Parts: sequence; structure tokens; C-alpha cells
Amino acid sequence: MRDTFNRMVGRTRYVVCRLFIHLGGSDIAPILGVLNHSAREAIDADGDLQVLGEVLVELIETLLRYDEYWTSAANEGDVFWSEGEAGDYVNELFTNSAERYGADIDWDSPSGFDEPFSIPVTRNVVVMITVAFEGEVPELETDLANIQALKEGLRALINLQYKNKFRAIQVHFSPAQLGDELSNDDLLQYYPELIPL
Repeated sequence: MRDTFNRMVGRTRYVVCRLFIHLGGSDIAPILGVLNHSAREAIDADGDLQVLGEVLVELIETLLRYDEYWTSAANEGDVFWSEGEAGDYVNELFTNSAERYGADIDWDSPSGFDEPFSIPVTRNVVVMITVAFEGEVPELETDLANIQALKEGLRALINLQYKNKFRAIQVHFSPAQLGDELSNDDLLQYYPELIPL
């Protein structure tokens, strides 16, 4: 009822959502390189949503190529009719994602590329994508805890970039540092919302 009224009076509908994608297996380490490269590009973009959107599209295309390694997923979100309230929720999700185990990047520490090859290779990576956009996207406003729905949701994010609908884009991932590991126990403790695919 409220949605109908707000549409009638011409108010803008904002959707804020967060997707969790857990990739598992012994061959997923290369995606950490893609994620770190994306993170550096995002920092260099200094908040430019067009550039952030392009980085997000590249990341999503990589995730879609790695779909055989998708192990579990989850999503959450809400609809707002106030830009301020939507912004507050984006900030809340950002803080929550950044506080998750292994999701903080220390750009001042050595990259680890000059370390010996005995660095442990993680068998788990969790990617958290938080976006805010205008309008309605049914593919993102549903349960994405199955492979087909998740693929459609990710493709919908790509379409949002081409339609210039994004108002916020954030990506976090764990482990964020080369050599860090995300164990199965860590997954259960810090990412309890994940649902097996």
C-alpha cells in the first residue's frame, strides 16, 4: 500500500542490497588478485560512481566465470523512499562488511609478493557486494541463494551500471591479504547467513 502511494506522489524508490558469494576450492586463489586489483582501482576512483561501476562490472564478469566454485550465498536488503535513510543503511552495511573477519585491507603493509612460496593458499573466499540504486529490480529483490537466481542478480547489477542507476557501490572480500586464510570454522563464525548452493 505504501509503495503504491509513494509511486503516485512521484517519490523516488531506493533499494539497498548486499550480496554474499562464497567461492570454495583449491583453484580460487587467482580471484584474490582480481579482487585486490579492483580494490586499488576503486580507491583510485575516489568515489567516482561511473568508475566504480565499471570496476564492479569487471568483478562480476570474473565471478560469473568462476561460477563452478560458488559454494554458498546470501543476500539482504531493503527499500527506502528517503535518500537519507537509504544512505544510512548503506553506511550500516559498509561498517558491518568491513568488520567481518579478514575483510580489512592494510595497504601500507608489504604485498607479500617477495615472500617465499610457502604462503598458505586459502580455499575459501567471500565477496560482499553492497549497492544502492533507484527504481525496481526484481532480480535483486528476491532470494538469491540458488545458482540461477544469483546469476540473474549479478547480471542485473551489470545492467544497473549501463542504466546509470547506482547511487552507491561497495565491495569487501575476505581474505583481503595474500597469505591470510579463511577457514571453514571462520566461515561459520563470521558469515553465518551463507546458504549452500
